[in-house]
Amino acid sequence: MSTLQNAARTYLDFERPLAELDGKIDDLKALNGSGQDGGGVDVSAEVARLEGKAQAQLKSIYAKLDAWEKTQVARHPSRPHFGDYINGMISDFTPLSGDRKFGDDQAMIGGLGRLRGQPIVIMGQEKGHDTETRLKHNFGMAGPEGYRKVVRLMELAERFELPVISLVDTAGAYPGRGAEERGQAEAIARSIDKSLSLKVPFVTVITGEGGSGGAVAIASADSVNMLEHSIYSVISPEGCASILWRDAAKAETAAGAMKITAQDLIKLGVIDKIIKEPVGGAHRAREKTIKSVGTAIMAALKELQPLESKARIERRREKFLAIGRDLA
Repeated sequence: MSTLQNAARTYLDFERPLAELDGKIDDLKALNGSGQDGGGVDVSAEVARLEGKAQAQLKSIYAKLDAWEKTQVARHPSRPHFGDYINGMISDFTPLSGDRKFGDDQAMIGGLGRLRGQPIVIMGQEKGHDTETRLKHNFGMAGPEGYRKVVRLMELAERFELPVISLVDTAGAYPGRGAEERGQAEAIARSIDKSLSLKVPFVTVITGEGGSGGAVAIASADSVNMLEHSIYSVISPEGCASILWRDAAKAETAAGAMKITAQDLIKLGVIDKIIKEPVGGAHRAREKTIKSVGTAIMAALKELQPLESKARIERRREKFLAIGRDLA
């Protein structure tokens, strides 16, 4: 994904016209601030006009994004990550570390906290926001110890009858040799199994990328929600293109065929709700996005909590077994 830089902003390729407009606005503001009169032009009026035009253009661009463009938005480096959601909507957060078998996976963060006063267990992938933190968190790609940590947290939630919340944002589980040697597939399978048999309410939100088993391992929930411009798939578009055409450059074609957007997946019955993003994507109004996610989680919990655990487990399993049944 290539981007354009303009001032302190990061623009995606399809936002090029917007970048040019914002550049003009910045130049006019700088001219106004320098004390010059702009050659007799009413600078403030022109700035207001261009800002209105930029907002209209932004709305127009984001109203017709295709699957590949949504993939780029889902991967935007300024999109809120797990740590941002914790800081923005969880109080009294206490992180819990380690899987009690091998070590602590920094790609998968989890612990105890309160969401609008409701005690919860929360977990999710953290990608990092700069080179140092991305390396620390392994770009959000968890190893087996990360998924064993998830199982440990779910068991803790059952013991204390706390709802479980997961925030999904990963390109996939870490595919390295060490992860395979330590049982990556088995750890993911156990995490999915625990998710489907969890006795407490379980709500997940796909906030960016929902990639492969690395996402499904913590997304087999009672209520599966997706942000409007996030993606969810069994493999990345690049990986799909490499397998089908032996050419990762055909990722755009693959993205269109894979039905990875929230709008496609709600029609297919894979997810339950789409959470609307601010105009221009979550990265343009992070606080507003985080508030919307918190509201959606609370609404889902309100629906799930009155149910008996046996009925909830049965409904959860049936929901996943029903995916694809009516597509023949």
